[in-house]
Amino acid sequence: MKTINMDDVTPPEEPEGNGPRQHFRGKSPKDIRLKNILLTGGSVAVAFLTIAVLAASGNLGVVNIADDQVAVKMNYATGEREVIDRPGFKLYIPFVQEIFPLDRTPQKYLMEGRVSEGDNHAPFLTVRASDGSNFWFESLEIQYTLIPSFAAEIIDDSGPGEGFKRDWMRAHARSILRDEFGRISAVEVANPASYEAAGVRSTERMNQILRTHGIQVERLITPKPRFDKDYEAAIEEKKVADQQVAHLKVKEEQLLQKREQQLALVAKEKEIEWQELQGELTKQLLQAQQQAIKITKGADAYKVTREAEGQQSKDRHTAEARGLVAKYTKEAEGIRARTDALEKKGRVVVREALIKKLQTINFTLVPYSRDPAPKRLEHDEGSRTAQRSSTQKQEEE
Repeated sequence: MKTINMDDVTPPEEPEGNGPRQHFRGKSPKDIRLKNILLTGGSVAVAFLTIAVLAASGNLGVVNIADDQVAVKMNYATGEREVIDRPGFKLYIPFVQEIFPLDRTPQKYLMEGRVSEGDNHAPFLTVRASDGSNFWFESLEIQYTLIPSFAAEIIDDSGPGEGFKRDWMRAHARSILRDEFGRISAVEVANPASYEAAGVRSTERMNQILRTHGIQVERLITPKPRFDKDYEAAIEEKKVADQQVAHLKVKEEQLLQKREQQLALVAKEKEIEWQELQGELTKQLLQAQQQAIKITKGADAYKVTREAEGQQSKDRHTAEARGLVAKYTKEAEGIRARTDALEKKGRVVVREALIKKLQTINFTLVPYSRDPAPKRLEHDEGSRTAQRSSTQKQEEE
């Protein structure tokens, strides 16, 4: 085995130029190792400092989602939101993404006592009934939960953390409960069926409003309502009012009897007026019938007169028509006889007509010696013009 003494080994000569190790030229290996240690230590310190800052800000890039939580993962670069409803460790990119856990355990909003003691605690509920009396519930409980699928909307409306417990139930529950329980009277609210029905209506109205904010009311627990001393006074007043109502009912009966008497008197008067009116109408009907008979007879006479005049006019025009038929029949027979005579003559009539036409044409004969035995006669332009004129005249005729 060959042993090499590292202290006697001369380090290779560094090449000139801008190589990666040029800046170490002329330095000892000890100085180089010291500088490497300082660089490594600085990098580790920066890494620890970065981790410390991320830990202080809560952005380590990993969040543990518990079984009783739902979370929303926000991406600040793209604006996308993801609802995480399964427990476990979830990773994200610090400063680019962030995860907001929300509590989805069943919540109890309690109305009890005279002071508020937290997000889910408010003073007891007092209600003014429809009859003006007051009653209250010493301890009223609203059980509600967060709707996991609405976690992103909850972040938008209430922000991260416990904001949804602080804002929406406190803003709407008391007014809705007072409105629905205030629709019934103090006597009706003593009946469990009445205030349970009011509780159902209250739950439906709260869900209609709160579901848009990601909250679902599961149950409303209402104890028996309590009344104050003023309610006893109201009962006495009610007794007095009942007596007044009874007195008014007696008076109403009297007024009804008087009304019946007046109606009978009015009915009798109207019956007399009706009989008088009926007699007058009967009289007018008889007059109208007589007038109708008179008009009908006049119409019948006018009809007979007009029918006689029409018949006379018809007879006169019929005679004239027959005379015209005879006249024009004779004329037609004469035309027919002349037509038959012309038809019998035949060509003789055509020749006679041609001779009459030729008599109107002037012919000019000029000797012509070119053909010793002429077979035709020619005439000059004047004769042609005359012939053309007679031909046109013949066509026009």
